[in-house]
Amino acid sequence: MSPAQAKTAQANRADANGETRLTLIRHGETDWNRQRRIQGSTDVPLNAVGMAQARAAGLSLIGTDYVALYTSPQVRAVETARIIAETLGMGEPIVRADLRERSFGPAEGLTDPEIRERFPEGIPDQESRDSVVDRVLPVLQEIADRHPGDAVLVVTHGAVISSLVRRLSGNAHPRLGEPIVNLSLSHFTHSAGRLRIGDINVPSHDPAALAVE
Repeated sequence: MSPAQAKTAQANRADANGETRLTLIRHGETDWNRQRRIQGSTDVPLNAVGMAQARAAGLSLIGTDYVALYTSPQVRAVETARIIAETLGMGEPIVRADLRERSFGPAEGLTDPEIRERFPEGIPDQESRDSVVDRVLPVLQEIADRHPGDAVLVVTHGAVISSLVRRLSGNAHPRLGEPIVNLSLSHFTHSAGRLRIGDINVPSHDPAALAVE
Protein backbone atom coordinates (compact mmCIF):
# COMPACT_ATOMS: atom_id res chain seq x y z
CA MET A 1 0.00 0.00 0.00
CA SER A 2 1.39 3.41 -0.98
CA PRO A 3 1.71 6.26 1.57
CA ALA A 4 -1.18 8.00 -0.19
CA GLN A 5 -3.40 4.92 0.08
CA ALA A 6 -2.45 4.32 3.72
CA LYS A 7 -3.26 7.88 4.76
CA THR A 8 -6.49 7.83 2.77
CA ALA A 9 -7.54 4.52 4.34
CA GLN A 10 -6.95 6.06 7.75
CA ALA A 11 -8.98 9.14 6.79
CA ASN A 12 -11.85 6.92 5.60
CA ARG A 13 -12.83 6.32 9.21
CA ALA A 14 -14.15 9.90 9.27
CA ASP A 15 -17.13 8.69 7.22
CA ALA A 16 -18.67 7.11 10.29
CA ASN A 17 -19.10 10.61 11.70
CA GLY A 18 -20.57 12.02 8.50
CA GLU A 19 -17.54 14.19 7.86
CA THR A 20 -16.54 15.27 4.39
CA ARG A 21 -12.92 14.44 3.59
CA LEU A 22 -11.03 17.00 1.52
CA THR A 23 -7.59 16.14 0.15
CA LEU A 24 -5.69 19.14 -1.18
CA ILE A 25 -3.00 18.32 -3.75
CA ARG A 26 -0.26 20.61 -4.93
CA HIS A 27 0.11 20.63 -8.74
CA GLY A 28 2.99 18.92 -10.53
CA GLU A 29 6.39 20.39 -11.32
CA THR A 30 6.88 23.25 -13.80
CA ASP A 31 10.10 24.64 -15.27
CA TRP A 32 9.81 27.58 -12.89
CA ASN A 33 9.54 25.18 -9.95
CA ARG A 34 12.73 23.51 -11.11
CA GLN A 35 14.44 26.90 -11.46
CA ARG A 36 13.05 27.89 -8.03
CA ARG A 37 11.22 30.90 -9.45
CA ILE A 38 8.11 32.33 -7.79
CA GLN A 39 5.06 31.60 -9.96
CA GLY A 40 2.06 33.06 -8.16
CA SER A 41 -0.57 34.26 -10.61
CA THR A 42 1.69 33.64 -13.63
CA ASP A 43 0.41 30.75 -15.76
CA VAL A 44 3.22 28.24 -16.22
CA PRO A 45 2.43 24.76 -17.63
CA LEU A 46 3.66 21.44 -16.28
CA ASN A 47 6.95 20.11 -17.57
CA ALA A 48 7.56 16.42 -18.37
CA VAL A 49 8.39 15.65 -14.75
CA GLY A 50 5.18 17.33 -13.59
CA MET A 51 3.11 15.24 -15.98
CA ALA A 52 4.81 12.05 -14.77
CA GLN A 53 4.23 13.09 -11.16
CA ALA A 54 0.52 13.58 -11.84
CA ARG A 55 0.26 10.14 -13.47
CA ALA A 56 2.10 8.54 -10.55
CA ALA A 57 -0.17 10.28 -8.06
CA GLY A 58 -3.25 9.13 -9.94
CA LEU A 59 -2.00 5.54 -9.95
CA SER A 60 -1.33 5.70 -6.21
CA LEU A 61 -4.95 6.76 -5.63
CA ILE A 62 -6.54 3.88 -7.56
CA GLY A 63 -8.81 2.00 -5.19
CA THR A 64 -9.60 5.03 -3.03
CA ASP A 65 -13.14 6.41 -2.84
CA TYR A 66 -12.91 9.99 -4.06
CA VAL A 67 -16.14 11.06 -5.76
CA ALA A 68 -15.16 14.40 -7.31
CA LEU A 69 -12.15 16.47 -8.30
CA TYR A 70 -11.95 20.27 -8.10
CA THR A 71 -9.12 22.45 -9.35
CA SER A 72 -7.63 25.91 -9.49
CA PRO A 73 -8.07 27.55 -12.93
CA GLN A 74 -4.32 27.92 -13.51
CA VAL A 75 -2.93 25.72 -16.25
CA ARG A 76 -0.47 23.80 -14.05
CA ALA A 77 -3.30 22.82 -11.72
CA VAL A 78 -5.81 22.02 -14.48
CA GLU A 79 -3.27 19.82 -16.29
CA THR A 80 -2.51 17.98 -13.04
CA ALA A 81 -6.20 17.53 -12.27
CA ARG A 82 -6.99 16.21 -15.74
CA ILE A 83 -4.21 13.61 -15.62
CA ILE A 84 -5.36 12.40 -12.19
CA ALA A 85 -9.01 12.35 -13.26
CA GLU A 86 -8.20 10.35 -16.39
CA THR A 87 -6.11 7.88 -14.38
CA LEU A 88 -8.93 7.39 -11.87
CA GLY A 89 -11.69 7.27 -14.49
CA MET A 90 -13.34 10.39 -13.09
CA GLY A 91 -15.13 13.10 -15.04
CA GLU A 92 -13.76 16.50 -16.05
CA PRO A 93 -12.37 18.39 -13.03
CA ILE A 94 -14.53 21.25 -11.72
CA VAL A 95 -12.77 24.63 -11.84
CA ARG A 96 -13.10 27.11 -8.97
CA ALA A 97 -11.43 30.50 -9.51
CA ASP A 98 -10.73 31.15 -5.83
CA LEU A 99 -8.49 28.06 -5.57
CA ARG A 100 -5.85 29.97 -7.58
CA GLU A 101 -2.35 30.56 -6.24
CA ARG A 102 -1.39 33.51 -4.06
CA SER A 103 -0.34 36.53 -6.12
CA PHE A 104 3.23 37.68 -5.51
CA GLY A 105 3.05 40.85 -7.62
CA PRO A 106 6.42 42.11 -8.91
CA ALA A 107 8.26 39.12 -7.39
CA GLU A 108 6.78 36.65 -9.87
CA GLY A 109 9.43 35.11 -12.10
CA LEU A 110 12.22 35.85 -9.62
CA THR A 111 14.28 33.47 -7.48
CA ASP A 112 14.60 33.91 -3.71
CA PRO A 113 18.07 35.56 -3.94
CA GLU A 114 16.74 37.96 -6.59
CA ILE A 115 13.76 38.81 -4.39
CA ARG A 116 15.98 39.51 -1.36
CA GLU A 117 18.20 41.77 -3.47
CA ARG A 118 15.36 43.63 -5.19
CA PHE A 119 12.94 43.85 -2.26
CA PRO A 120 15.01 43.85 0.97
CA GLU A 121 12.08 45.26 2.97
CA GLY A 122 9.50 42.82 1.62
CA ILE A 123 7.55 42.30 -1.59
CA PRO A 124 5.18 45.20 -2.33
CA ASP A 125 1.64 44.56 -3.57
CA GLN A 126 1.66 40.82 -2.91
CA GLU A 127 -1.53 39.13 -1.75
CA SER A 128 -1.58 38.50 1.98
CA ARG A 129 -1.90 35.01 3.44
CA ASP A 130 -5.09 36.11 5.18
CA SER A 131 -6.59 37.17 1.85
CA VAL A 132 -5.73 33.77 0.36
CA VAL A 133 -7.40 31.88 3.22
CA ASP A 134 -10.43 34.17 3.24
CA ARG A 135 -11.17 33.37 -0.42
CA VAL A 136 -10.34 29.66 -0.22
CA LEU A 137 -12.34 28.73 2.88
CA PRO A 138 -15.77 29.54 1.32
CA VAL A 139 -14.89 27.35 -1.69
CA LEU A 140 -14.01 24.42 0.56
CA GLN A 141 -17.24 25.01 2.50
CA GLU A 142 -19.18 24.89 -0.78
CA ILE A 143 -17.44 21.68 -1.83
CA ALA A 144 -18.13 20.06 1.55
CA ASP A 145 -21.79 21.08 1.37
CA ARG A 146 -22.09 19.54 -2.11
CA HIS A 147 -20.48 16.26 -1.02
CA PRO A 148 -21.53 15.54 2.58
CA GLY A 149 -19.83 12.46 4.01
CA ASP A 150 -17.79 11.87 0.84
CA ALA A 151 -14.13 12.20 -0.12
CA VAL A 152 -13.09 14.91 -2.59
CA LEU A 153 -9.79 15.81 -4.28
CA VAL A 154 -8.80 19.46 -4.70
CA VAL A 155 -5.82 20.41 -6.88
CA THR A 156 -4.35 23.75 -5.87
CA HIS A 157 -1.03 25.41 -5.00
CA GLY A 158 1.74 25.42 -2.42
CA ALA A 159 1.07 28.85 -0.93
CA VAL A 160 -2.67 28.15 -0.79
CA ILE A 161 -2.13 24.95 1.19
CA SER A 162 0.54 26.40 3.48
CA SER A 163 -1.55 29.53 4.18
CA LEU A 164 -4.56 27.40 5.06
CA VAL A 165 -2.51 25.10 7.30
CA ARG A 166 -0.93 28.07 9.06
CA ARG A 167 -4.35 29.55 9.82
CA LEU A 168 -5.85 26.31 11.10
CA SER A 169 -2.78 25.27 13.12
CA GLY A 170 -2.13 28.66 14.70
CA ASN A 171 1.11 28.92 12.70
CA ALA A 172 2.42 25.65 14.16
CA HIS A 173 2.70 24.12 10.68
CA PRO A 174 4.24 23.91 8.20
CA ARG A 175 7.60 24.26 9.93
CA LEU A 176 9.86 27.11 8.83
CA GLY A 177 11.51 26.17 5.56
CA GLU A 178 9.25 23.15 4.99
CA PRO A 179 7.86 23.34 1.43
CA ILE A 180 4.57 21.87 0.29
CA VAL A 181 5.88 19.29 -2.16
CA ASN A 182 4.59 18.86 -5.72
CA LEU A 183 1.79 16.24 -5.77
CA SER A 184 1.83 15.92 -1.98
CA LEU A 185 -1.51 15.23 -0.29
CA SER A 186 -2.81 17.30 2.62
CA HIS A 187 -5.86 15.79 4.31
CA PHE A 188 -8.65 17.77 5.99
CA THR A 189 -12.08 16.89 7.36
CA HIS A 190 -15.11 19.15 7.37
CA SER A 191 -18.17 18.91 9.58
CA ALA A 192 -20.55 21.32 11.32
CA GLY A 193 -19.11 24.19 9.30
CA ARG A 194 -15.58 23.60 10.57
CA LEU A 195 -12.46 22.51 8.69
CA ARG A 196 -9.92 20.42 10.60
CA ILE A 197 -6.34 19.43 9.69
CA GLY A 198 -5.29 15.82 9.24
CA ASP A 199 -1.95 14.64 7.86
CA ILE A 200 -0.32 17.22 5.62
CA ASN A 201 2.34 17.12 2.90
CA VAL A 202 2.07 13.34 2.48
CA PRO A 203 4.03 12.07 -0.59
CA SER A 204 1.68 10.59 -3.17
CA HIS A 205 4.37 8.57 -4.96
CA ASP A 206 8.03 7.57 -4.92
CA PRO A 207 9.97 10.17 -6.97
CA ALA A 208 12.70 7.61 -7.65
CA ALA A 209 10.15 5.43 -9.47
CA LEU A 210 9.29 8.08 -12.09
CA ALA A 211 10.23 7.31 -15.66
CA VAL A 212 10.71 10.56 -17.59
CA GLU A 213 12.15 10.52 -21.08
